[in-house]
Amino acid sequence: MLSELETKLLSIMMIVIMLGMGASLTLKDFLIALRKPVGIGIGIVTTYLLTPVLGWALAHTLLLPNVSPSAPYWSAYAVGLILMACLPGGTTSNIFNYFSKGVLSLSLLMTIVSTLLAVVMVPITLGVFSMGIDGDWRIPPENVAQVLFVLLVPTVIGMTIRKLNPNIGATIELIGGIMGVAVILFLIASWVPRNYQLLLTTSWQVYFASIGLGVFGFGVGYLFARVVRQDKRRARTIALETGIQNGPLGVLIVLLTFSGTKQQEVLLVPVLYSLFIVLTSTVFTIWFRRMSIREELARDNAKVGAVPAAA
Repeated sequence: MLSELETKLLSIMMIVIMLGMGASLTLKDFLIALRKPVGIGIGIVTTYLLTPVLGWALAHTLLLPNVSPSAPYWSAYAVGLILMACLPGGTTSNIFNYFSKGVLSLSLLMTIVSTLLAVVMVPITLGVFSMGIDGDWRIPPENVAQVLFVLLVPTVIGMTIRKLNPNIGATIELIGGIMGVAVILFLIASWVPRNYQLLLTTSWQVYFASIGLGVFGFGVGYLFARVVRQDKRRARTIALETGIQNGPLGVLIVLLTFSGTKQQEVLLVPVLYSLFIVLTSTVFTIWFRRMSIREELARDNAKVGAVPAAA
C-alpha cells in the first residue's frame, strides 16, 4: 500500500500531468484533426475496444489466481488488469513517440481525445468487461467517472494557458511529460522496496499479464492501423499509443476505491504494468526509431537517384 502522504503526492502529480496534457493542445489542433479524423478514430477503437478485449482475454486465458471463491476465474489481479486495459493513454506515450520519430501531432491528439472521452468511455468499458466480477472487488464505474471528471479541470486549464501564453503553455507541457515518467519512478522507489516479498511470491501469470498488456497492445495497435491502410510511421505511432496506458491514473483510481489488503492486491498489476511498460516501451522505441531512420534514408536516396533522371 502507499502511505497517506504518498497518495497525496500522487494526486498532486496527476494534476500536474493533466495540466501539461492540456497545455499540449489548442482548439486549432482539434479543428485540423477533424479534417483528417481517421487516425483519431483508429485510436479510439484501439483504446476503448481492442485494448479492453485484450485485457479481458489475458485475464481469462491465464485464469489469474482467485481471491474470492464466489467469483470463479476472477481475482484482485484480474480487476487491476481490466482497469488498466480500459484506461486511455498518458503523456508517457507522447515522450516515447517523440524519441521514436513517430507522428507526434497524431500522438498528442490521440492522447488528448481519448482522455477527454474517458469520462464517458472508461466507465462504460469497465462496466462491460468487469461483468462477472464479485461485488466486493468490482470498481464502481461512477467512481471512475468522478475521478476523470475532476482531472478534466486541469486539462482544460492547461489548454486555456496554452492559448493565452504559448511559451508558458509549452513549459507546462514539458513539465507534465517529465512528471509522467517521474510518477512511475516514484512508485518504483516508494512501493517496490516495501513489497518485495509480495513480488517474489507473485505468480508468473500476473507478471505475464502485466507485461503482455503493453507488448501485445503494441502489436494489436500496429496491425489494426496497417489493416485500415495507415502508413508504417503512423502505424508505429498508433502502436505506442495503444500499448501505453495511463498507469498513474490506474494507481490513483485503485487508491481511491480500495483500502487495506484489497488495495495492495488490486494495486499489484497497475504498479507492475507501470514498471515494465517503461522498459518494453524503451525497447520498442529504439526499434521504431531505427526503422524510421532507415525509411528516411531510403527516401533521401530515392530523391538523389531521381535527380539525374529528371535532368
